[in-house]
Amino acid sequence: MEKSNPIAEFLQEREARILHNRENGDLKKAAQAFNIASNSSQYSYNFSWMGRPIIQYPQDMIAMQEIIWDQKPDLIIETGIAHGGSLIFYASLLELVGKGEVLGIDIDIRAHNRMEIEKHPMFRRISMIEGSSIDQSVVAAAASLAQGKERVLVILDSNHTHEHVLRELHAYSPMVTPGSYIVVFDTIVEHLPEGYFKESRPWGIGNNPHTAAQQFLKENLDFKIDRAIDNKLLISVAPGGYLKRVK
Repeated sequence: MEKSNPIAEFLQEREARILHNRENGDLKKAAQAFNIASNSSQYSYNFSWMGRPIIQYPQDMIAMQEIIWDQKPDLIIETGIAHGGSLIFYASLLELVGKGEVLGIDIDIRAHNRMEIEKHPMFRRISMIEGSSIDQSVVAAAASLAQGKERVLVILDSNHTHEHVLRELHAYSPMVTPGSYIVVFDTIVEHLPEGYFKESRPWGIGNNPHTAAQQFLKENLDFKIDRAIDNKLLISVAPGGYLKRVK
């Protein structure tokens, strides 16, 4: 008689539960209502990581933690720095992993944010480039850093227009190692009501990270959406944005 394996059984139960979320209409409806209401109230601006504001949903932070612990990347590249909370978050996870570095890229690294990032204890695993993430010299610098790395993870969270994100996807996807991810944040824009944002923005429905990711996937068969992450989170700013390199 085979002995039961409670660890394997729990993981199987969890996998089945996550798969069922895809068909759970009530849960999906509640999640969508929260996504819409919380985005309008800038819910993601309410959190910090190790003292620095991190403009992310806790659900997406947990998903990134799972990916980083599983992948144990040698390099994480993030476009879009803002207050630096996500750089600190990723660096702290790499500190626990025991290896790896984070490269942050932003067209405008504000002096007060740079100062706070550079004096943080996790800065020892962080480097930054100020410049457009699609500038040829910036892409080349990132590619040089990625060269020879066994595992590379990329996160896109800068300018959210279709054109910009698509150019980022084409520029940075070759740096992603098989089995790892290029994560496209703010695909949620496509799923929010028309005229949702009070401020004037250069992106919106039909012109956003989601539309860019969809076009990229048609042009690049090396990546697929990890639907298990979507089914797990439900509340996320990146639905359909966790793109796994499958070959």
